[in-house]
Amino acid sequence: MKAQKDTLLEKIDSPEELKQLSVEELHRYCDELRQYIIEECATNPGHLASSLGAVELAAALHYVYDTPHDKLVWDVGHQTYPHKIITGRREAFRNKRRLGGISGFPRMEESPYDAFGGGHASVSISAAYGMAKAAHLQGGKEQVVAIIGDGSMTGGLAFEGLNNAGADKESDLLVILNDNNMAIDQATGALKSYLVKISTSRHYNRIKRKLWNLLSHVPFVLRLCQKAGNAVKQGLLKNSNLFESLNFRYFGPIDGHDIEGLVRVLRALRQIEGPKLLHVMTTKGKGLQPAEHDPAVWHAPGCFDPRTGERIAKPSSAARFQDVFGQTLVDLAHLDERVVGITPAMPSGCSMNILMQEMPERCFDVGIAEGHAVTFSAGLAASGMRPFCNIYSSFMQRAYDNVIHDVAIQHLPVILCLDRGGLVGEDGATHHGSFDLAYFATVPNLIVSAPASERELRNLMYTALKSDRPFVIRYPRGAGRGEAWEGEPFEELPIGRGRRLREGEQIALLSIGTTATFAAEAAERLAEEGISAAHYDLRYAKPLDEELLREVGERFQRVITIEDGALRGGVGEAVTAWFSTHGYTPTICTLGIPDRFIEHGTPKELYHLCGFDTEGIVQRAKAMGNK
Repeated sequence: MKAQKDTLLEKIDSPEELKQLSVEELHRYCDELRQYIIEECATNPGHLASSLGAVELAAALHYVYDTPHDKLVWDVGHQTYPHKIITGRREAFRNKRRLGGISGFPRMEESPYDAFGGGHASVSISAAYGMAKAAHLQGGKEQVVAIIGDGSMTGGLAFEGLNNAGADKESDLLVILNDNNMAIDQATGALKSYLVKISTSRHYNRIKRKLWNLLSHVPFVLRLCQKAGNAVKQGLLKNSNLFESLNFRYFGPIDGHDIEGLVRVLRALRQIEGPKLLHVMTTKGKGLQPAEHDPAVWHAPGCFDPRTGERIAKPSSAARFQDVFGQTLVDLAHLDERVVGITPAMPSGCSMNILMQEMPERCFDVGIAEGHAVTFSAGLAASGMRPFCNIYSSFMQRAYDNVIHDVAIQHLPVILCLDRGGLVGEDGATHHGSFDLAYFATVPNLIVSAPASERELRNLMYTALKSDRPFVIRYPRGAGRGEAWEGEPFEELPIGRGRRLREGEQIALLSIGTTATFAAEAAERLAEEGISAAHYDLRYAKPLDEELLREVGERFQRVITIEDGALRGGVGEAVTAWFSTHGYTPTICTLGIPDRFIEHGTPKELYHLCGFDTEGIVQRAKAMGNK
């Protein structure tokens, strides 16, 4: 639905204009807003299901609160499309996540309504409490709301924030728990069971609804309603309230798609001081039947027909790296009964769901808890298991200390598989796996590798299992190059050894990981222009192949390194340092991700922007040849 003159959607460009609507008109506005999100995401994909579930919640918050003076802190940002559109970015939404367009996540520099940036889970409560405390210290009157999904509530940082904020009765903080029983995949763990118990108790909810309908129209009586409701809950559910035990006044659960009820309760909560938590029940994918039935798939579904819900898949003859990982993990589990899989809430995202379906007792989804995932894996390894711990590269940053302290120092054979290494594309700076090669290469005892192809990923996983050492394998998002891999016999790859892929005489190209494809294409292009380029694949960032580097140092005076990772502290700098230490003096050009945060765009656009695609390598090689 492109906005027409007779739609409410086109008339609303700010929360101030939204407030001019009657509560009854909000129903129509939310319907139009939801349909707009569906139609725009059908052709310009993004995080769909989470945002569809948060339409009424976003509208009610901006209707009740005085934003941007009052602060809304959205956890992760998957649910913020309605918020962005309400706050003056309706037309800009058409170019979300595109190069030069708005981000798919909250960004402070993008809008004053984005009170805090968010791409990783569980940060909202800590950040919001900091803002609420600052307001109190500075004598401000603004109120602060953290909107966190039930999946994000499984992260330890969320509980650290609750624990700290709950002890402070002076700061006004409202936490809204957007409970849809989903993170990206189905929610897991004891917290999920607790929330389900609260939300599905028929006796409690029948009594609670009667109390709230009678009493929840004014703040004073709402407090009585809250106390009465919690007393009923303790009596019927036979346990105390988790959030009340952390000194948060608990309200709910309430229907997150009842816009009138949301507005009424939020208005009352504005008048209640101190830390509060409102439990809101929503449906992920609300308003789009396929998304409601399969919210995990429709979390980020790609292009689709907005009328039929039929997804439009891009044809590819090559397997995705994540699927190579998932099937290989199953094959290794059949070979070795010690093999187990661990993921922090990403079984479908990393394809560990393949093992989860075939051998559920040997696969563990620990929730959005990366640090715990690593240390849990270390405990498994210490007791004789061989854990494959799969964490997206940018999320692994949150578990860096766990890797050092619990895995590397103790030399435990944990295989850390880093999906989404390098530039991931449209999710932007918060999700690029820019730093892994650099930050893990500094850690003693770690082996750090990057496969150039699907078959190499399969063989590196086998090598890691056989090594009985802490082992890192990082690989990119998306499809490989179409190489045969499934059912291929395993080959153990020598640790710390690369390979020469192409002979050459004038210049050496040293690639790591899937940048080997760019280097191979560049070598062909250079040959057509009369420049003879050799191509070496390093395969390991640590340990480096000293024999290979010695060959390059003795034969070439011009060297280009290529990596899909940060240049500062990266593989190129390590190679340069090795040459210098061993007395070799070639002219070296290092290509990779520069020392700045790279915004969103397609991977192809970003590779070109950073200058390490095929064209960038060719131009640098030609420039070096002319010196």
